[in-house]
Amino acid sequence: MRFIVFALLCSWFSVAALASSSGWQTAKHLQAELVSEFQQVRAGQKGQLALHFIPDAHWHTYWQNPGDSGLPTRLSWQLPEGVSVGDIQWPTPQAISVPPLVNYGFEGSTILLSELRIPADYTAETIDIQLQADWLVCEEICIPAEAQFSLSLPVASEAIAAVDYQALFTQAQQQLPQPLNVNGRFDTSGGAFSAVIDWQPSTQITGFFVAASELVDHAGAQLISQQGDQLLLQQPLNTYYSGVAAQIELVLVSDTAAYSVLLTQSGPETTEIIITGGQQTDTGLWLILLMAATGGLILNLMPCVFPVLSLKALSIAANSQQHQQQKRDALFYSAGVVVSFVTLAIVLIALRSAGAAVGWGFQLQSPYIVALLVYLLFALGLSLSGVVQFGLGLMNAGSSLVTAQGGKGAFFTGVLAVVVASPCTAPFMGSALGYAVTQSAFVAVLVFAALGVGMALPFLLLAFVPGFAKRLPKPGAWMDTVKQWLAYPLYLSAVWLLWVYGRQSGVDAQALLLIGVVCIAAACWLWGRTQLALAGKVTASVALLLVLAALAIPAFAPAKMPQQDAAGAEHWQPWSGDTLKQLRAEGKPVLVNMTADWCITCLVNERVALNTESSKAALALYDVTYLKGDWTLRDAAITEYLRLYQRDGVPLYVLYWPGQPPEVLPQILTPDTLAQTLQRVSRQP
Repeated sequence: MRFIVFALLCSWFSVAALASSSGWQTAKHLQAELVSEFQQVRAGQKGQLALHFIPDAHWHTYWQNPGDSGLPTRLSWQLPEGVSVGDIQWPTPQAISVPPLVNYGFEGSTILLSELRIPADYTAETIDIQLQADWLVCEEICIPAEAQFSLSLPVASEAIAAVDYQALFTQAQQQLPQPLNVNGRFDTSGGAFSAVIDWQPSTQITGFFVAASELVDHAGAQLISQQGDQLLLQQPLNTYYSGVAAQIELVLVSDTAAYSVLLTQSGPETTEIIITGGQQTDTGLWLILLMAATGGLILNLMPCVFPVLSLKALSIAANSQQHQQQKRDALFYSAGVVVSFVTLAIVLIALRSAGAAVGWGFQLQSPYIVALLVYLLFALGLSLSGVVQFGLGLMNAGSSLVTAQGGKGAFFTGVLAVVVASPCTAPFMGSALGYAVTQSAFVAVLVFAALGVGMALPFLLLAFVPGFAKRLPKPGAWMDTVKQWLAYPLYLSAVWLLWVYGRQSGVDAQALLLIGVVCIAAACWLWGRTQLALAGKVTASVALLLVLAALAIPAFAPAKMPQQDAAGAEHWQPWSGDTLKQLRAEGKPVLVNMTADWCITCLVNERVALNTESSKAALALYDVTYLKGDWTLRDAAITEYLRLYQRDGVPLYVLYWPGQPPEVLPQILTPDTLAQTLQRVSRQP
């Protein structure tokens, strides 16, 4: 008798438990069940329904924004009339890295809650619930799956909780981000998602998740900083971004909790969200074009451009008595500069559209291009030294044949000026170029064209404004001497690029390139003898073979052996996004220097302003960690970091001081810039 009673009790409890669960459904690499918070409900009440997933180890499902790939779980309900179920209450996701992508989802036990709402006038004895669920479960491969769940809940005068599942619902509530009623707004201008949230600095936020899909670049670096009672967030926009709703959900994550915040898109009157010390603002196109032209004008003073521009100045001086020819040469030169900048813009846009992480000076990140520039500058130096003549039309501008060559020479001098200008970044250029690559192709090309006009402006003024032209010296024998002296800056530029090549490819490859330089020297000498009718066609053929050998040598250069760069190791550390994030989380001041060996502006700044004893002492005095990022070769992480600050090239200097927004230092540093900046920010509250 006791056995029968015990069996009946077990059966009753089993039925009671099953009444609040659909039972487990098994799919590939995942089990799922639908569970009710109540095993018996009443009219007019609300309760929770939970879709409980248990995937296999290392398999995952997806959040409402799945990230770069994947699909969120979709639920389709069939319910009695009047009964409704709310949207999924998504748990806090985790970032799942599948390089180069980042997805948002869930591994392990996952509980998706939805609120069940029963009307007060509901009179039926049961609530029959049917659910069609579709999901994607992934590891290295992804498997779409679906299942149907059925649940019948009795309706009575009193609700009875499903005691056996209370722990499950408690766990689900703990996994939800805490909703916060705080003011928050966001903006998407300038190529980045930016947000400002009213936030007390007592809780350290370590990351965030944007619920809107195709809004942010999920693999892009996140910038998080506290400014007073406001939390500032930034992340690059998604490649496929095309628009977003006026209100979006954002999940903030700390080491101990997660919070859900609703953000409202900034209106026209508040569209300027200041991030990173004011680097992102809505600036009129006319001002950007003016900045680009000013940057191009200042670019003429950069050390990497000056030797080539001296050639053009010499050409204009040679034609000082022939104003029409001066004007023609200036126009050809300007056309060469503008066309080259526009071509660079088109190539840059095309590469970025194809997914390449490139920016200003990207061509110098290729060792082979650097090798070709070494050959080019060395050969031009030999030409100025009289070893060979390349017909740049610097002298003897009278004859019709050389006149034609002079126009071509002026054009290609402009092209060469732009090529060697790539290692330099003048003031105003960084902001203009950073803005250009985040806009439409037409605007980007327009900004690059303005940069070219600014660079060509001095020569246009010399040719078309009589007051400037009168200041030019009269042509004479002195010009040939000056021309030969100008060969030496070109030789020095070639030596510098040879050093860059060695840094990129190693000392063995550098030695091979020197053999190529010798081949170029021999080829130019032989070609010069041919021009002087001192040699025949065989000599010209040998010169051509030497040039081809020189071009082939860099292609067969050995790979660079890994080595430690100990120079300044006591002074700086290699940059990485994780290192920067960790230092900022620890509340330490940090100076970030984004540089490249081919960037002369960067090297000059380091020599005169960052590697001096006074700057080292200032860094030590304020306990600042100095991080250096090397963009000599392509580095997608550094490219993304540059984009966060609306920059498309180096140098970039960012100072992070605890409790203050990041501050971007000028592109041209003075010996006192760092010390004065540290002294100022340390005194701010």
